[in-house]
Amino acid sequence: MSESSKFKSSNLNATPTLQCKDLHEYLKSRSSQFLENLYNYPTICLAVYRELPELARHFIIRLLFVEQPVPQAVVASWVTQTHAKEQNKACEALSELSVWHEAPIPGGLPGWLLAQSFKKNLKVALLGGGRPWSMSQTLEPDGKARDITFLDAYALERWECVLHYMVGSQQTEGISADAVRILLHAGLMTRDAEDGSAVITKAGFQFLLLSTAKQVWLFLQHYLQTAEKRNLSSAECLAFLYQLSFSTLGKDYSTEGMSNNMLVFLQHLREFGLVYQRKRKAGRFYPTRLALNITCVRDGVAPLEAKRTQGYIVVESNYRLYGYTQSTLQVALLGLFTELMYRFPNLVVGVITRESVRQAFRGGISAEQIIKFLEQHSHPQMLKTESGGIRTTSVLPPTVVDQIRLWESERNRFTYTEGVVYNQFLSQADFVVLRDYARAQGVLSWQNERTRTMVVTRSGHDDVKKFWKRYSKSS
Repeated sequence: MSESSKFKSSNLNATPTLQCKDLHEYLKSRSSQFLENLYNYPTICLAVYRELPELARHFIIRLLFVEQPVPQAVVASWVTQTHAKEQNKACEALSELSVWHEAPIPGGLPGWLLAQSFKKNLKVALLGGGRPWSMSQTLEPDGKARDITFLDAYALERWECVLHYMVGSQQTEGISADAVRILLHAGLMTRDAEDGSAVITKAGFQFLLLSTAKQVWLFLQHYLQTAEKRNLSSAECLAFLYQLSFSTLGKDYSTEGMSNNMLVFLQHLREFGLVYQRKRKAGRFYPTRLALNITCVRDGVAPLEAKRTQGYIVVESNYRLYGYTQSTLQVALLGLFTELMYRFPNLVVGVITRESVRQAFRGGISAEQIIKFLEQHSHPQMLKTESGGIRTTSVLPPTVVDQIRLWESERNRFTYTEGVVYNQFLSQADFVVLRDYARAQGVLSWQNERTRTMVVTRSGHDDVKKFWKRYSKSS
């Protein structure tokens, strides 16, 4: 009998989905030492507390002023058996984030104890006290104060510089070399092998169709991963980011008392559009809507949208698409999955075709991302459109939504599994014995009795191989 790894996991249609981790998922992936340093900042403790499950927040409040371990059985008794699933989820979240840890109590029973740094600084965040925030210094009235409309326009302009660069637009003036390095580090762009220019990747295509809040947060996660190379503390930078998220839009804040490292970080945020500062040495800055929305990356949490923002896309049931926009960036985004036909000063006309959508799929974009993008940017007129009596939760024509999903399902007709081939058995009896063992273990993927060939899963290969060695020796 021989074995060979002929079934490789080479699904050409399978494209990894770009993951935008929320704060919980991001911190879960970091080391316990990093979390311990992070919990020295009250703003982070408050942000972590706000994103925990409701039951986990309840546990924290009940343990916040307890200085000794509480038996785990006592904590479990706070929840009825009908909500045991929610209790397990809450306990798991608190353990993953090192918010509490197991501690023995007299008698050897296991108990729960809140992390000392988290407990201390959450008290500061909830009850007050501690050192004042560095940006909370009082300021004289700004003679050139900026209103919210200006800040929204500034943030949009700065962030769109990054997106223009990704889609290869001509309007890439003002993008910093630091932003380009982060895009390359994140895998959203890569260097072309021939001329060395930066070109967008499959992950980059998926990035473009995310909401702005998710784009910014994902971008900042990769910035934090490279913070140490800039001699910056990623924990201190993350704490400052969440400090900004608790600020007031349209209000100016002082830079007095900020360390040199934080002033450098502030300039990077200025380049990305998260803060506005008139001059580098100005003693004040204004957080923009991009900074306030970094806490709005979870599904179901609505970001603070600018009042002037409204949809611009109209989709008809004949797959025609009309984009009422003058933005070259928005036109480029529509071109990712639409065959553009006409371009007018304030209107672009295209059609959603099988080939244009399949081209987007090859670029790593999914059907759900296309549908969600169209829904998010639907023109207000779409809300008034009748769907011909068909019940639907989408503002888009049901025929268009269903067809986009069908085009995606065309590419998923085969399921690729990794496995190991066993063949060339010396006798039919040997083949039957090994096949039946693999089937009993639930690791048999395929078998052909006539050719004495079988395929087992990669995970079950070692167990089947050991069984065959034992069987061969005994026989």
